[in-house]
Amino acid sequence: MARLIARTLRLDRPALMQTGSSVSKYCLSYLMPILLGDWSVIIVAPSATQQYLLVEIAKLQEWLGSDKKVRSGNCWQQGDRLLLTTPQNWLSDRLESQAKFPPNIPTIIERADNLEEWTRNLLTIRLDASDWDNLIRASPDYQDLIADTSIKLTQSILTRPQNPYGNHTLLQSELGLISYLCQTLADKQRLTGKFQEFWHQISQKHTISWISRPPTGYKQSAIVPEWFAIDVAPGEVRNYLQPIWKDQPVVILGGFLDIESTAATYKQRLGLDRDILSLKFTPHRQNNHIQLYLPDRLPLPNTPDFQSALIEQSLLLVSLSSKIKELIVLISDDVPLQGKVGSALAAEFGSRVKVETAKVNDDGILICSWSFWQQHQENLPIPRLLIVATLPIPSLENPLIANRVAYYKNRRKDWFRLYLLPTALKTLEQTVVPLRESQSIIALLDNRVNSRSYGKAILSTLEPFARINYIDPTWFGYPNS
Repeated sequence: MARLIARTLRLDRPALMQTGSSVSKYCLSYLMPILLGDWSVIIVAPSATQQYLLVEIAKLQEWLGSDKKVRSGNCWQQGDRLLLTTPQNWLSDRLESQAKFPPNIPTIIERADNLEEWTRNLLTIRLDASDWDNLIRASPDYQDLIADTSIKLTQSILTRPQNPYGNHTLLQSELGLISYLCQTLADKQRLTGKFQEFWHQISQKHTISWISRPPTGYKQSAIVPEWFAIDVAPGEVRNYLQPIWKDQPVVILGGFLDIESTAATYKQRLGLDRDILSLKFTPHRQNNHIQLYLPDRLPLPNTPDFQSALIEQSLLLVSLSSKIKELIVLISDDVPLQGKVGSALAAEFGSRVKVETAKVNDDGILICSWSFWQQHQENLPIPRLLIVATLPIPSLENPLIANRVAYYKNRRKDWFRLYLLPTALKTLEQTVVPLRESQSIIALLDNRVNSRSYGKAILSTLEPFARINYIDPTWFGYPNS
């Protein structure tokens, strides 16, 4: 990998690499060529990853006897040789032509598993309470129209039942209210700020829009005492990203970007050239495997018997793990199920059991959702046992997910293959990588792996593994009887 990256930097040719491992395992593969070569480079990485890389770079510089100038910042400065910046800084510069970073400088994009999400977040336009207040201050002559529109929107939103996801898809009637307001004010040249951007975005084809309830402590609008944030974003980001790949040679790195080594789906979604050098590294089968417990005949998650089977399996697995004294994690997106499993485990193991909290002891038992685990995984100990109650396939009950699926359906695209399955596989891979490197135990209790056609893709993502369909006490430190 180091030789390939050195070649990419020397020839100014783009490359895409799926590493199948964590940053700590492969970062030397690009840091060494960067520090040894006579070239300037930009590394795009999240802040936490930057902090880790800066420590490794300092060690490498001392070991190599090099003194290349290294800096972390939000723009390129004269004399820079190696600059670390965040994805938000780099993408906003490229998407908005801010000229913070000069063209033609080789750029390495770290943790690119999240590149599409980063881009969509930057392109999302949000209307919140302050935007409505600013609009009414800028257009006092149209105060009645603005207030009437906001009241009608609020009344429409309040008629919908609450859901655990805290958001709703924006209805066409609600979009119509906003469009009429924007059109009226635009005709009078009174449309300003976020409303101008919002109106431009919703006038584009293939957008997704939704309503979010504000978080606790959110400052409400003076117009309506109860308000909601309204968001609109592009359904696809490829057309926004495609032009920027020509500005500089890039090396795109991620643990898991696509099922295929060619990353055809990933490249299509990101607007990347099909001919870009694409490689997929696989973990060492002997040293980087996981221990996978996958029973054959458990009830499916949507059946009445699943809850009792999950509790029974969880109690047995956690009991066997009592000798290990390391973190145990059970993941399920079913909130009521979390509570019931948590109660059953707490009755047996007491205060060690925690639900959806990052304050857990090294030998604790954490029950959480996939989104919670993704958010806090890097700051928690690597679990010795991970119990997967349900696969991380996004739920269509989540309005945001349903909105994205509707987008693909309207364009007559395979929404499961292009969206739901890749999302699930990416989540699973990101979760498994550190566990693989510590050879942890994964208990996969979602029997859809055995009964659905996509089960092969799930198992392919988990490879290499030592798989059994029964509980082996030797995995938990017990002697072989």
